[in-house]
Amino acid sequence: MDTAAEHHVEEHERTVTPFELFFDLIFVFGFTQVTTLMAGEPTARGVLRGMLVLAAIWWAWGAYVWLATTIDPEQDATRLVWFGVMGAMLVAALAVPNAFGRYASVFAVCYLIVRTLHLALYALAARGMPALLRNVLLLAPSTMASGLLILGASFLETGLREVIWIIAIGIDYLGPALYDASGWELSPRHFVERHGLIFLIALGESIVALGLAASHLQLDARTIIATMLGLTVVVAMWWTYFDVVAIVAGRRLEQAPEKDQGAMARDSYSYLHMPMVAGVILFALGVKTALPDLTTSLDLTPAAALCGGLTVYLVAHILFRIRNVHSINRPRTVAAAASAALVAVSQQVSGLVLLALVAAVAVTLVTYETVVYREARTRVRASHH
Repeated sequence: MDTAAEHHVEEHERTVTPFELFFDLIFVFGFTQVTTLMAGEPTARGVLRGMLVLAAIWWAWGAYVWLATTIDPEQDATRLVWFGVMGAMLVAALAVPNAFGRYASVFAVCYLIVRTLHLALYALAARGMPALLRNVLLLAPSTMASGLLILGASFLETGLREVIWIIAIGIDYLGPALYDASGWELSPRHFVERHGLIFLIALGESIVALGLAASHLQLDARTIIATMLGLTVVVAMWWTYFDVVAIVAGRRLEQAPEKDQGAMARDSYSYLHMPMVAGVILFALGVKTALPDLTTSLDLTPAAALCGGLTVYLVAHILFRIRNVHSINRPRTVAAAASAALVAVSQQVSGLVLLALVAAVAVTLVTYETVVYREARTRVRASHH
């Protein structure tokens, strides 16, 4: 391995590389498998399991994003280790649909390998950097405790696994919040770009899931309309993130004092982007469940996923703004509440009508923000370009 100085990449030189995008695809496959897990058991318990697995995979991916601001994954020796991580993560992703069943131990072992290699690489990268090494050593207990708890849960009775998983995920997420985040190395522009790209790929995977579900059906008017409505919601999710929010948030992180950047990046991206991706996945689950029979009402859990996916996504945006701008986005708050309220009527309308109502909420929000805030939007986008 090279020295820390050779691995360190200066902020102004750091951009997302093709190798990093290649690496991210393995994790996005894991996100897709979460939808498969929940679709196989479209109940409250199945959704809980899916969200726990998503939280674990997201946190593992985010750990390597932080690492990539300190160590260059393009170095040959390092790249081989990252390929090993990809292999372990691929097997873990393959096990996701049965992560609480017959392949629980397969997922747990591979996941633990991914997390352990991350700590090892970080410790090597932190040589000669006392503040960073201190943070890595502080991170190690929560990381290893979480991975070992998930491994231990794989040998327990099924009913106890979810409880242990909740404890494990809680420990993993709480760990970095307990100490000063200013010691982490951070390249703001690279960090923002990685999160934007992973979210973009997640949106793309939701379109793939929508298309695959529709491809097995007769391509009649109902199927085409439902597919277009699903695409409309995904487009609205893209618009509400990339049109202005991603630009403003990225600029704020870059302009923040260096001592505050670590905490802002941790809260705004590592923590709050996870529910954004979760919202996309929940919506994809709802659409995938609705498509086979659009004339009848959905069961309560898929209906809640269809409506709640947009709600969870928008709530994450609201919290994102509170963290960065210290104000509440009222239009998105109203839209989140309206989407959640649709669950109350979901049992009285068909799946197609429910999907149309969710799309109407999304389109109304985008239209309102585009018209009402058009001058501010134009300024932000013009300054960005």
